[in-house]
Amino acid sequence: MSEASGLKTRCERVAREYIPAIRSLVSTILVREYGLTQIETAKKLGTTQPAVSYYLRSKRGAKLIEDLKSDRKIFNMIKSLARLVYEGKMDEARKMLCEICRTIEI
Repeated sequence: MSEASGLKTRCERVAREYIPAIRSLVSTILVREYGLTQIETAKKLGTTQPAVSYYLRSKRGAKLIEDLKSDRKIFNMIKSLARLVYEGKMDEARKMLCEICRTIEI
C-alpha cells in the first residue's frame, strides 16, 4: 500500500469507487431487463427514486461502469446480483456483492 493511500483499506476504496458503479449497473438491469419502475427499483435497493434516476442517467463513473461491463466474469456476477435483488433474496445479494468486491482487481 502506498503512503498516499494512508490507512485506507481495499474495502474503503471499493466502497467509494466501485459500489456506486455496481449500483448503477444493478439499477439499469432491474429497470431495463426486469421491467421494474424506478420506485420499485429504489425499494428493492433500499434507496430513493431520485438516486435510481441518477444511476440510470449519470455519466459520472462511466469509464468504470464500462470497465465492469467489459469484464465478462464481473458483469455476470453483477447480473446475478441483480437477479437476487429482483427475487428479494437480500442475504444472498449481500454475499454476492462481497464476492464481486473480492473479485475486482484493484
